[in-house]
Amino acid sequence: MNLQYFPMDRQLCTIEIESFGYTMKDIRYVWHKGQHSVGISPEVQLPQFRVLGHRQKSKEINLSTGNYSRLACEIQFVRSMGYYLIQIYIPSSLIVIISWVSFWLNRNASPARVALGVTTVLTMTTLMSSTNAALPKISYVKSIDVYLGTCFVMVFAALLEYATVGYLAKHIQMRKNRILALQKLAEQRKAQLEANHAHEGSISSSLEPGQQPRQTEVRFKINDPKAHMKGGIVLENTVSGPSGVELELGLSRDLNKLCGIGPSDIDKYSRVVFPVCFVCFNLMYWIIYLHISDVLVEDIVPISTE
Repeated sequence: MNLQYFPMDRQLCTIEIESFGYTMKDIRYVWHKGQHSVGISPEVQLPQFRVLGHRQKSKEINLSTGNYSRLACEIQFVRSMGYYLIQIYIPSSLIVIISWVSFWLNRNASPARVALGVTTVLTMTTLMSSTNAALPKISYVKSIDVYLGTCFVMVFAALLEYATVGYLAKHIQMRKNRILALQKLAEQRKAQLEANHAHEGSISSSLEPGQQPRQTEVRFKINDPKAHMKGGIVLENTVSGPSGVELELGLSRDLNKLCGIGPSDIDKYSRVVFPVCFVCFNLMYWIIYLHISDVLVEDIVPISTE
């Protein structure tokens, strides 16, 4: 059997009638009633297949011992998909849908989201293993492998989505901690400079009337090189003169986002992207493989049950 389109495959079985002892000079086989010579008993039923139809042929075979007459009847079977829909397709689709529940859970609920993701991945792995264990060991890809493989990828991607959310939240928190450290350092520098200016003010009061106090300008800049790529965070202190102290903190982007996207945004987009991708895949899968199955049905004649 060719199981490339399993379980939407059509199998063609051939029955041949030929004499090995008499050539066409002695005997010639013909169908008695033309295309209605082959029939099937109504009591005959197959658990996994149903007979779709048949095609009759008459052949002349040239061998070294002479020409022989041969009758061939090709019977086409179509596989019943009810069992596979109930046992494989619907459960695998439900497992994928269950994996989307993690998108609505709080990203801080790590035990729930990780347990849900790992459980769905292991369930899909078990379903794939049990399905392939009941089939012949073939090297090419079947249509059911395409469906189960895509479902496994969808479930695994849902697990990786939470890993991405956790990674993004971790780096955003690290950036916030770095900003707090810079702010604390700036406040310390500001307090130190104010103390220095107070000291300079006391010195200037002791100067002679025509003598001007020395103007000092102190400028320092705390700049994180990685911050520019991850939000453009620049902390700058400027001190000009004995009486001016200015603190400036410039943030070009939101602190709760990294590269313009936050952890909540990933969950929000995943709630839409994952279902849309899965629905599009199902439409393409069933349209393509059902169309291929219909093309495989050759010009056959239904078998009579008389």
